[in-house]
Amino acid sequence: MTPQDIKTNYVADLYGEVLLAEQEAAAAKARKLVLRDYVPGLVMVGIAAAAATWFSEHYGMPVILAGLLLGLALNFVSANPKVHAGLDIASTSGLRWGIVLLGTQVTAMQIGALGPLAFAGLVAVMAVTLGAGLLGARLGGQGRYAGWLGGGATAICGASAALAIYALIGRKRLDHEYFTLTLVGVALASAIAMSTYPLIARALDFSDQQAGFLMGAAVHDVAQALGGGYSFSQEAGETATIVKLSRVALLAPIVALIGFAIGSADGKPKSLAAKLKLPWFILGFFALVIANSAVAMPSQLQEYGLIASKALLLFAVTATAMRSRLEALLDHGWQALLPVILATLTAFAGATLVAWAFL
Repeated sequence: MTPQDIKTNYVADLYGEVLLAEQEAAAAKARKLVLRDYVPGLVMVGIAAAAATWFSEHYGMPVILAGLLLGLALNFVSANPKVHAGLDIASTSGLRWGIVLLGTQVTAMQIGALGPLAFAGLVAVMAVTLGAGLLGARLGGQGRYAGWLGGGATAICGASAALAIYALIGRKRLDHEYFTLTLVGVALASAIAMSTYPLIARALDFSDQQAGFLMGAAVHDVAQALGGGYSFSQEAGETATIVKLSRVALLAPIVALIGFAIGSADGKPKSLAAKLKLPWFILGFFALVIANSAVAMPSQLQEYGLIASKALLLFAVTATAMRSRLEALLDHGWQALLPVILATLTAFAGATLVAWAFL
């Protein structure tokens, strides 16, 4: 056999393998998925999420950050098509129901307890933070979708907001790797803020109310915001809880505004009503907030709702990281984190200014 024959056979075999893989993928897509198709991927996500929880409980690491890092370390499992269905449902349906269940933790009375001046200051901080994300995306040479994602996640409530906003943007308009990098940046920023902001608040001689506002308005993820507040004092922790839950409550209107701003995924013109139409999971979140405000939910329902929400969001983040390609993450460089970095610094500066000047 000549070298040319070997080359010809090799190319033919390679083409045959690629063609067979494409045919298998098309057949799997056409076939209706059943329960057993989801099991391998969900088992992998469950194991990684359990490990992340263990790391969080024993080493004080934020559980979302632990899930992200473990998911990235295990991203090689996504090379096996058997896990795709489970990973996909965890990163889509899991995140949507996790956001819905966040509504069991928020009431209109909590927002009212913040007071009009502090609430106005909070909205102003969130607005400039969102703008800083858009500016960071422009400075980093990225599109506006990266700015909406990074700025929105930082302004509202971290990973859960990033998941909600990316569901609006979609993979066609923003690479999945940008989304993963945003999740990593937000988780890291929250972990650093939880440790450093209480020290800065003491150095600035902030009162309990001022420190609580700083933690609630400038720390991204809910758990880290509350952790930073309570590490300062009990009263600061209670204030941080009210401020942070007020930010969570603003998830629905802000996501609606972002959806209005980015338009349709296919670029076709949409009516005003269509632009303002919210995804079902945001409407579900808002409905639970209204129900929780009208009728006091049983404490057990709120407790288990929080546990389920955290678990589903952890599953979603971990599955998203598993589906990410590490080589693509490296290609984007540190500039991909610029929207989160600039938005984080802006949120801290704005919250510090409002706390110092008005509280």
